[in-house]
Amino acid sequence: MSNVTSRDGTAIAFDRSGEGAPIVLVAGAFVDRSQLNELARLLAPSFTVLNYDRRGRGESGDTPPYEVQREIEDLEALIVEAGGAASVFGGSSGAALALEAAAAGLEIEKLVVYEPPYVVDDSRPPVGPDIADRLSALIADGRRGDAAELFMTEGGLVPGEVVAEMRRSPIWAATGAMAHTLPYDAAVMGRGNKPSTERLADISAPTLVIDGGASPAWIRSSAETVAEALPNARRATLPDQMHNVSQEVLAPVVSGFIAEQGFESDHSTYTN
Repeated sequence: MSNVTSRDGTAIAFDRSGEGAPIVLVAGAFVDRSQLNELARLLAPSFTVLNYDRRGRGESGDTPPYEVQREIEDLEALIVEAGGAASVFGGSSGAALALEAAAAGLEIEKLVVYEPPYVVDDSRPPVGPDIADRLSALIADGRRGDAAELFMTEGGLVPGEVVAEMRRSPIWAATGAMAHTLPYDAAVMGRGNKPSTERLADISAPTLVIDGGASPAWIRSSAETVAEALPNARRATLPDQMHNVSQEVLAPVVSGFIAEQGFESDHSTYTN
């Protein structure tokens, strides 16, 4: 493990593996960098992989007050550590963070995003525009489990009975331990999980937008909307995959896109 220091002085922990062109991995909600260890291992034969703990998670620090800009600066510090420019992969809310960073002008050579969970149509209930405030209030009251449940049920549409079963399982302690970062993810997603198509249009980096063929319609619609809004994008659908994607299936698609020498934008969906 190594550390970089973000602009506000926060230490950001990361693992470096492999050799070759650099790629930084950005995880989603509820997890630290260990969630992407398998993807890092699979990419390492071809790339220098920087897999980091987002602030407030794992072995990284956390300096209040939180702002999305601080997380963009964290990613910028990793890109500087990688040599000044790098490709970036982000999954779920980590995909939204990667898109925000690209729109902010970070030196991202190629961008791969998997299922940013925006709400773009009426195929699902809306996410309340005040969800970040409600999450923060629950955490301030010591109700970390209730905050996790709110994020899952309203943000991710996880059925209540599934969450109830999770709360009875041994994994719930780890879920609650990460709950203080959920307002961060809600802030990254924006009010109501609505994407800014104007901001997406500012991203010049060649981008691959991926979704799972077995994912619900609302999240596949999000991938389509993001790909159409980006000026230099391609879209891929991984058959039989859902939001919790197999990293063995994902890795060759990420690797192939990053290694590709030429690039032609193609907003049509294709499968791998």
